[in-house]
Amino acid sequence: MLEQLGQLVQSVRTAVEPPYQALTPWLPQWLQSTYMQFALLAGILVAILASYLGVFVVQRRLSFLGSGLAHAAFGGVAMGLLLQWEPLWVAVPFTVIVAVAITWVTERTAIGGDTSVGIFFSVSVALGVVFLSLRKDFSADAFSYLFGSILYVMPADLWLALGLLLIVLLTLPLWSRWAYATFDRELAQADNVRVSAHDYILSILVAVVIVVSVKLVGIMLIAAFVVIPPATSRLVVRTFAGMTLLAMILAVLGSVSGLWLSYEAELPSGGTIILVQAALFFIAAIATAIARRGKSHATVKS
Repeated sequence: MLEQLGQLVQSVRTAVEPPYQALTPWLPQWLQSTYMQFALLAGILVAILASYLGVFVVQRRLSFLGSGLAHAAFGGVAMGLLLQWEPLWVAVPFTVIVAVAITWVTERTAIGGDTSVGIFFSVSVALGVVFLSLRKDFSADAFSYLFGSILYVMPADLWLALGLLLIVLLTLPLWSRWAYATFDRELAQADNVRVSAHDYILSILVAVVIVVSVKLVGIMLIAAFVVIPPATSRLVVRTFAGMTLLAMILAVLGSVSGLWLSYEAELPSGGTIILVQAALFFIAAIATAIARRGKSHATVKS
């Protein structure tokens, strides 16, 4: 399976590179540099991945999960540095274990989801601090894994994100079941949907996407991608399919416009992208509030 996925990614890479190089002279000024091109591609890939899964996180009222798992990766990265292994390959299983543990505690105990996230969030960060203290000579490369920078994305990172996107696409047949369980868990269980198993699959997928994205864009930015675009689309659209599609569009729009604005105004790219996404949210919130107020006044008059 993994070998076939690698061959597919390599074939896509071979097909894309020649036309991509030919298009470079036609790109706008702010995309002429290679690092901005890589940043744009990383922003788009992360936007699609995070917002697609973030819709389920937001709709299930687990918005803290994105931030919690992003910070849980801190423990995995620190363990990798302590063992002198590749931090990413240690952070992935570490964060997956945390995600599975959060799901198990939420389903098997009376503790709510956000409380479970808070507990494992604290434990993971504490472990990370202990692991880093045990190795005094950890390199500055730790900061690229922990806090990231979308402007320092490497080609290997992009192909890793593309491979992850292909894996997420393979889960599209499960989308309807996840949506069903999100809106009415009890009815889905009565309809013979294996809700618990799908919860674990979704949690593992969210964990892997977050860890890979942390390497690309950092903890702060991935947490925003998971929550803000889905929350914005929830204000505007009523159907779950429409909410998912709009969340991905808003996330991509925020990435592109945020990168362009950061280039033109010489601002930090990650923070600018988040502020653009937040601006879209507040615009949607204000517009929705005005529309509801207008409807209420019209109802009173009638």
